[in-house]
Amino acid sequence: MRGLGISAGIGIGKAFIYKEPELNISKGHISDLEAEIQRLEEAISKAAGQIDDLYEMTLKKTGKKEADVFAAHRMFLEDPEYLSYIKEKIIGDRVNSEWAVREAADFYTSLFEAMEDEYMRARAADIEDVSNRLLRILSKAEQKELLQINEKTIIVAKDLAPSDTAQINKDMIAGIVTEAGGRTSHTAIMARTMNIPLVCGLKNITDIAKQNDFIIINGNTGEVIINPTKDEIAFHEKEAESIKRLQEELNKMKGQESISKDGYKVEVLGNIGTCQDVDMVMENDGEGVGLYRTEFLYMHNDRLPTEEEQFAAYKIAAEKLGKKPLIIRTLDVGGDKGIPYLNIPEEMNPFLGYRAIRFCLDMKEIFAVQLRAILRASAYGNVKIMFPMISGIEEVRRAKAMVEEVKAELRKENLDFNEDIEIGIMVEIPSVAIHSRAFAKEVDFFSIGTNDLIQYTLAVDRGNQKVGHLYNQFHPAVLSLIKMTIDNGHAEGIRVGMCGEAAGDERMIPLLLAMGLDEFSMNASQILKARHVIKNTSKEAAEGILNAVLELPTAPEVESCIDENIP
Repeated sequence: MRGLGISAGIGIGKAFIYKEPELNISKGHISDLEAEIQRLEEAISKAAGQIDDLYEMTLKKTGKKEADVFAAHRMFLEDPEYLSYIKEKIIGDRVNSEWAVREAADFYTSLFEAMEDEYMRARAADIEDVSNRLLRILSKAEQKELLQINEKTIIVAKDLAPSDTAQINKDMIAGIVTEAGGRTSHTAIMARTMNIPLVCGLKNITDIAKQNDFIIINGNTGEVIINPTKDEIAFHEKEAESIKRLQEELNKMKGQESISKDGYKVEVLGNIGTCQDVDMVMENDGEGVGLYRTEFLYMHNDRLPTEEEQFAAYKIAAEKLGKKPLIIRTLDVGGDKGIPYLNIPEEMNPFLGYRAIRFCLDMKEIFAVQLRAILRASAYGNVKIMFPMISGIEEVRRAKAMVEEVKAELRKENLDFNEDIEIGIMVEIPSVAIHSRAFAKEVDFFSIGTNDLIQYTLAVDRGNQKVGHLYNQFHPAVLSLIKMTIDNGHAEGIRVGMCGEAAGDERMIPLLLAMGLDEFSMNASQILKARHVIKNTSKEAAEGILNAVLELPTAPEVESCIDENIP
């Protein structure tokens, strides 16, 4: 069987089938509303105490960035919008707390799960975890099984909440297999931090595997073998040693420059969603942040974040990075990123509609507040501004004019900022790639957002299972647009980076090197592997392959050519 390899390594051990205690939530009518609200408040207080304990335990066991998961859980537990939703259900519908919490959890998880951005989708698991904690307390359900594991074990589960992962004894866990989960979930992050192999996306694995089955998992390839032969065990034990040696080799990449075998220097940066994520980028020796997704600040609020709140977050990130670049993308809302309090109307085609820079240029007061916060933070580090969803040069000029207006305000108020702050755009719409020579005259840098560029070029919604197979970064048209953008950017003397998922793809990196890409920005966990690929690739040799690739008519032929010619 094969799932999605999330955390590298080979795990070998007996299966422990983990199933959360069943929470049979039934709807009940409440006559004493005051007593029911009191019961809810007591459950919230107890949940807060448990989360605080998990924070302290995780802080000691794995470190602050993993513990911050539970700081975020605490914030969500106290979120006024979440709590108001629950209380309004109890009072308005006269229902029991359990039913109201379940309704709130379903509402907020569906909101996040509908988003295209993988990082944002993963936050649904945090909401579910907090809500389930409340439900267990209200229902008096116990959850102690994971704490009792005392032998080398492969945990097999539908999913693991961050609080589950935090409680496991990493010395006793050889690996984890789940039916759900993704690369950016907190469980994935914690598994990688604890060096526990993790495979996700194996449908019905909790029914297929039986308690105490012998299991092998490969967190690199996603392969899972139940009750393997002696030969398979011997092979994977050797493979585990090889992977261990490779990880040791990757760790040697820390402190080194990202330079190809023939001397072509690039930069490998990380993508982040919060200022705390900078820690993971630094731990993996990233050369800066190529994408700060600022919408996270807006989505975890029941109101617009203030200038001071935004400034504080951007400032923390800038100070942590020092002289390293911090590219802050302005608010990219709309499409799959709905924020209820912004009251963006429903649209037939939200990905082609009122979103990102279109929203910001229309809602100038909201945009100005963010620009003020970013500019003020630029006094504390190497901050750059990047505009998303640009389709025409007029938008660039209007956005730059807004920056100049805000600069003038800050000067009058004697507030510090970088007068020469660089301004760039996301190249994620074909019109910009095709017309990129003209756009390059208007900005200081490009960052190619391949996720949307592929979607718009191929007219494929990658979240639609019926057509998802057509979404392919190796499509010749996509490669041509990427090369065109890089060539045109360089012709006008500006740097060209990439912050889409393709930037961290091992098979894609040699092609991007051959095209002359200057910056690769990716999930922090991919940084060292990308640097390893770059250092073992000859740009000149890759250029020969690129010329052949660009003549091919289909994506499968492109992929075959890469596999045959790039080791």
